[in-house]
Amino acid sequence: MGEFKVHRVRFFDYMPSAIRTMAFNSQTERLAVARADGAVEIFNFNDNFFQEKVIPGQDGRATEALCWVGHRLFSAGLNGEITEYDLENLRPQYTVDAYGGPIWTISSNSQGTQLAVGCEDGTVKIFAILEERIQFQRNLNRHKGRIISLCWHPSSAQIAAGMTDMITIFDAETGHATRRLLVDRAMGASKNKEVVVWSVGYLSDHTIISGDSAGKVQIWNGLTGTLVRTYLVTKWDVLVLSVSKDESSVIAGTSEGTVIQFQFISSTMDQHDKEWVRTRTFRNHSHDVSALAHTDTAVVSGGMDTQLVVRPLLDKVEKNTQESALRKIAFPHRSLVGCAKKAGLLLFQFPDRLELWKLGESEGHGKPGDRLPVKRKPEKLIELKRKGEDHICCSALSACGGWLAYSTVSSVRLYRIQYNNTISINKVSKLPKELRSVHQLCFSSDSSKLFASSCQSSVIVVAVSQQECRYLHTLKHKTGSRQPVHLLCASDDGKWLATANTDCEIHIYNLHKMKLHCMVPVYNSCPTTIAIHPVTNNLISVHADQQIFEFSLVQKEYTQWSRRLQAQGLLSLWLERDTPITHITFNPKNPDHIILHDTYMFCIIDQSLPFPELNAVLWNQMTLKSLPVSQRIGQSHAFKICKSFQHLMCVSLLEDLSLVVVERPLLDIMSQLPAPVRQKKFAT
Repeated sequence: MGEFKVHRVRFFDYMPSAIRTMAFNSQTERLAVARADGAVEIFNFNDNFFQEKVIPGQDGRATEALCWVGHRLFSAGLNGEITEYDLENLRPQYTVDAYGGPIWTISSNSQGTQLAVGCEDGTVKIFAILEERIQFQRNLNRHKGRIISLCWHPSSAQIAAGMTDMITIFDAETGHATRRLLVDRAMGASKNKEVVVWSVGYLSDHTIISGDSAGKVQIWNGLTGTLVRTYLVTKWDVLVLSVSKDESSVIAGTSEGTVIQFQFISSTMDQHDKEWVRTRTFRNHSHDVSALAHTDTAVVSGGMDTQLVVRPLLDKVEKNTQESALRKIAFPHRSLVGCAKKAGLLLFQFPDRLELWKLGESEGHGKPGDRLPVKRKPEKLIELKRKGEDHICCSALSACGGWLAYSTVSSVRLYRIQYNNTISINKVSKLPKELRSVHQLCFSSDSSKLFASSCQSSVIVVAVSQQECRYLHTLKHKTGSRQPVHLLCASDDGKWLATANTDCEIHIYNLHKMKLHCMVPVYNSCPTTIAIHPVTNNLISVHADQQIFEFSLVQKEYTQWSRRLQAQGLLSLWLERDTPITHITFNPKNPDHIILHDTYMFCIIDQSLPFPELNAVLWNQMTLKSLPVSQRIGQSHAFKICKSFQHLMCVSLLEDLSLVVVERPLLDIMSQLPAPVRQKKFAT
């Protein structure tokens, strides 16, 4: 595997934002997740739960609710606006003011022709969904108090609205209230304490299900307006409900971190007289569960603890398979760390700022596992706060450390960094007009060019020098894909540029000729990281389903090593990992070594060694050293695993062959969260 001097970095204070709401699109198997900072993330459940798109947040954009209408995504929030997102350019497409104060909830009818929003002023407002925009149609009858939750009946004829102390059923055509269902106040609590109906569900048989601040899940007959059943599930709030597509199951999220499932089943063997029965309780969160989605096979939940949890329902999936495994997505599926390999600098990306750090130095030598004495501590050189309200969506640091760039959805900024006795940073004032809003940024290895991915998967090439920043060319492919480029990679010799978009396409451009060189055969899983080997100029790509490919840029075909790997197949323990590979680097001292990492381990693939058997064990290298020599020889294969570090944000190799490992232990994130409402006590 080789020995490295390791810079163990724990000063990247990455703090994910709480999950506020989510919406699942059963047609495309996409989950949209909105966070408290206004960012929206899109996960592809058909592609190993890969986070394929991120729409950056904005100051003041507090998203309270999300809603899919076909392939279109809408949100509403406390700023009183409805937003439709441009999922190709990863930005809000337009906003419409509802003129009803803060919006608490949004819902579409089953035909996808109308949106209903619940407002602070007590109105339910109906908007028509047109081809390009939405248009206000009418208000339903106004009520005293805010509208907290909404749900359409599948026939689109009625709307159930949750408020304080009641649920109102509206006729969607006339706008009149047809029934009012009065919700009991908290049992044993003060009768003066109002009950807020946080969530409602409206089923085909006119059953209404509600969750409220008194900790109750209630089943109502919507035709007669009578209460059928009450379940007291928590001492605190029931914050959110989600109904399965076949309406046979309902899940409820509480502010003590539990998710409770109710099923419409028969209590007798003859299957007659079905009723709603509480069946399961899931405890996968430490804090409020404020967002839920009920897919055909799983319960998806998120909340204050920032983690997205996918809990398979074991009666819907085959047991003891990868599909039945619990998943917790705690970290982004993209790199937020830039590394200047020649200068020994690290760039940390936050939504509101960038931090530039210089790595420390150690002295002396030691054996594996030893801590070396620190000669010079790491130093924060620059903290660069973004301009405007838009959050940072991407950033890049040149290999020499002399250039820094970042982009928001509205602008790109480029800075020149100079190091004398002190550090100075100067903004490049005149940028080419083509460099407006981009999805990814990347510098060439000699720091003479900046590459920026733009609309329709195109790439803008800009020459950077001390005198000027000059537009050179726009690289375009020929497939017609309009999906955003999420990965950019330039070769060390300055000849090649590789791009990957969320249509699973990888394009190779010749930078000497400034034109498309070739396209890698499309594989049906999205690339999570790509890199060009500095010696062979082969492209290494790793995909969301954990498959690895090596493509020769010169021969325009997969290499023999890649063909052998695909013919034999990757070992099952590798394929069953639940976090994607997010970064690849190479060892210039040993061209056969490929270094890559996910959240929990980094791996060195030695291309000179044989592939492991399909059922082989991936030993941690420190554990392997403790085994007898005879057993060690039997484990000598290409995949060398190291699990000595916690929750990896970046693993990169510097020019001096020292390894940089950026960690962010999950316990450090959890320690910064507010205290949960329910503290676990011994024997309770």
